[in-house]
Amino acid sequence: MIKPTKDTLNISSSSGSISLEIMEPESMKAILVLAHGAGAGMGHPFMYKLSQALADLGVGTIRYNFPYMEQRKNRPDPAPIAELTVEKVVEYTHGKFKKTPLFAGGKSFGGRMTSQWFSKRPQGILKGIVFFGFPLHPAGKPSIDRSAHLHEINLPMLFLQGTKDTLAELKLLEPVCASLPTATLKLFEGADHSFKASKKDNIVELAAETSQWMKNIIDQK
Repeated sequence: MIKPTKDTLNISSSSGSISLEIMEPESMKAILVLAHGAGAGMGHPFMYKLSQALADLGVGTIRYNFPYMEQRKNRPDPAPIAELTVEKVVEYTHGKFKKTPLFAGGKSFGGRMTSQWFSKRPQGILKGIVFFGFPLHPAGKPSIDRSAHLHEINLPMLFLQGTKDTLAELKLLEPVCASLPTATLKLFEGADHSFKASKKDNIVELAAETSQWMKNIIDQK
């Protein structure tokens, strides 16, 4: 099992610094900047286990806290702060691992903040974006409004989604992904927004799908 190394990164004078954890396997073939969801930080078991599973497949990760999580606040940061955090961590990762293919994404809120940032800025340093449960809409409020910015992204995008995810009704998500030329949708039967299906957590399968998708992209270059 790989032991992560720790670091800190200053975001801004108002937001302060955040914690990072770097998981760097031997013979690393790619690295993923991995953002957490709205309700749990980078140290949540899902995030840690996913990083370990990816490392077993040669994919490194940099997990990080958004400022609100670092400061132990309940309400997620406004989008401009969250997006700035994504930018800072991606720049940090690119500077540290210049020769390693770079991907970004995250769980739910973290993935959405990542794609929102990249929809507004040059995407050249990234190879692709991974969504571990894209939160298409709030539970019980079906809508596709949150997907509008995705049409501004030209990078490959991988949507990993449970078929029982109440934050992304399939009858809405599937047409959204079909309308995005660079999107790949992988469904996990019976899984909820946390990727749990009965007693199964699907983390090994999530890592395997992510690793293979990355390999396909890297091999095309």
